[in-house]
Amino acid sequence: MRSKKLWGGRFGKGTAEAVDRFTESLSVDRRLAEADLAGSIAHIRMLKRQRIVPAKTADRILKGLTALLIQAKNGRFRPDPKAEDIHTAIQWALHRKIGAAAEYLHAGRSRNDQVVTALRIVCRESVGSLAAQIRQLQKGLLAQARKSAGLIMPGYTHMRHAQPVAVSHLFLSYLPALERDRQRLIDAGERLNELPLGSGALTGSTLPLNRKQVARELKFQRVMENSVDGVTTRDFVLEIGSGLTALGVTLSRIAEDWILWSTDEYGFLSFDESLLTGSSMMPQKQNPDFLELTRGSAARLLAAQTGIAALTKGLPSGYQRDLQLDKTFLFDALEAAEGMLTVVTLGAGALRWDRMNLARQLSDESLYATDLAEYLVMRKVPFAEAHRIVGRLLRETDRSERPLADWSLADYRKFSSAFDRQVHDLFDPAGSIGRKQSAGSTAPAEIRRMIRVWSARLR
Repeated sequence: MRSKKLWGGRFGKGTAEAVDRFTESLSVDRRLAEADLAGSIAHIRMLKRQRIVPAKTADRILKGLTALLIQAKNGRFRPDPKAEDIHTAIQWALHRKIGAAAEYLHAGRSRNDQVVTALRIVCRESVGSLAAQIRQLQKGLLAQARKSAGLIMPGYTHMRHAQPVAVSHLFLSYLPALERDRQRLIDAGERLNELPLGSGALTGSTLPLNRKQVARELKFQRVMENSVDGVTTRDFVLEIGSGLTALGVTLSRIAEDWILWSTDEYGFLSFDESLLTGSSMMPQKQNPDFLELTRGSAARLLAAQTGIAALTKGLPSGYQRDLQLDKTFLFDALEAAEGMLTVVTLGAGALRWDRMNLARQLSDESLYATDLAEYLVMRKVPFAEAHRIVGRLLRETDRSERPLADWSLADYRKFSSAFDRQVHDLFDPAGSIGRKQSAGSTAPAEIRRMIRVWSARLR
């Protein structure tokens, strides 16, 4: 039985060894084992109820499949390495366990619909698991937002000082981005949750299959209405790839923020050393490799999405063997995303802020330029004119090397009569964020509101 391929009856010669090596997929698709066994169990139960397979034979098959599923769940199922794929390996294992009765199992199905059914089950479970991981990361980030209440840092645009921003506000900014990533994956999971099994190789089966019964047992919401679509499409893989790419971009942004803020030049935060790694040559190094590899692994997600799109874009209707490779791209992306979420969640719970370095950076008066301009607007100066006035003020400080905090009111009024004594209150980080009034801003009241909202959402 070891050397007997599922399709071997048509052939008088064995497959060339080089072709076997090139076409095997067991090294990748063994991840489908539990899903494939679950699909086979539902299939044989349906064949029994439809009287397509004799009841006693079906019961033997069901008993054998159940034993194999228990082995797979316990990590004890060892596929025969000579099998070309996991489906063949399971069929061989079943044959060894129950004998010739195993040959009844494949009635009414092809590997074309069998494979994609198992793949949809794995995808459904994977997006659910990733959605749960995203939730855990969101909770960790929310905890950090609460913990850092009152901390202020320079906000950056173009990698240069822009305006003071509450640390909590920045951490809260990650939550809606991750929620969109999470929702995209959930939406993809809902759309893929339809059963292709029963599509056969292409056009269905002459056997009286009850596809709705199988769909109910495997917890699919519906059956796919067209058999050609059932075995052809991999749009659900493409959609998951797209969702993972978006998630990768978000995680890469978080990683890049933390890498920058933890450099010697910024010095805003540090991580518990259990998350860091060293150098084989430089004894002093404590490197955030977990963040650098998170940033780098985002490329794996994008590469997978590109690979899936390139793989499927030129295929005609019907199953083509090219589709074997979709799992190579998808499973690598899923593994990368799972790892990225795990380590970034660890990082969220293991970072510490350096208040002295934050305060030192906040002494840069250019951070308050927008506050100065809006201060003038509140005194009826048109914004364009206020922008020009503040620009001239900053040019003068550059020329004279005299900080604005040292200017007298008379000095300010040389540039505009709209200035009054309150101008001296503007160069304070807490005051800067405290004056914000717009919804969604870094104002303390808005931060408290966002924390309440996210606490309720993540409860």
